[in-house]
Amino acid sequence: MEVRFPVMTPDGKESGVIATWYVSDGDAVKAEQLLAEVAVNKVDAEVLAPSDGVIRLGVEEGSEVAQGALIASVE
Repeated sequence: MEVRFPVMTPDGKESGVIATWYVSDGDAVKAEQLLAEVAVNKVDAEVLAPSDGVIRLGVEEGSEVAQGALIASVE
């Protein structure tokens, strides 16, 4: 399942940052587990696992990312 950066602004045009990953690539995760904290324009949000599985990170911590972009997957 895809894990996407949340759309946090009305127009979704501003990019955001992966502030913190709370998991590492290859970790087993459970549905609704906290994966990351992200930020857009000083507004923070949590990203939760969509399902149980193994996380595959696609973006490094501290990276700038478009809202709605694929940041990881759960296999």
